[in-house]
Amino acid sequence: MAAYRKLGRKSAHRNMMLRNLTTSLLKNGRIETTETRAKEVRKFAEKMITLAKKGDLHSRRQTLAFINDETVVKNLFDEVASKYENRAGGYTRMYKLGPRRGDAAPMVIIELV
Repeated sequence: MAAYRKLGRKSAHRNMMLRNLTTSLLKNGRIETTETRAKEVRKFAEKMITLAKKGDLHSRRQTLAFINDETVVKNLFDEVASKYENRAGGYTRMYKLGPRRGDAAPMVIIELV
């Protein structure tokens, strides 16, 4: 059994999609997506916030290697990390919305707590 969900995509497409979803989540604070995508994005978003909490140069470079938008990384290290400094994990929350109209895929809103 794989340790991650393949999401019906080739690896390059899947990785870029997850990077873009993570960037959007950290930029906007919440996104609406399918449940399986949200569960995968949660892993990466929590890792980025944990790196931001460390606050050192190596962590910033690791985050910049994953998130392409420098303004999102700056906001993550300056504001978001200080918001969660006393929290040991669980930075995201998911709300179920019900099935999507076109294909009945289960939809959720994932947001930063």
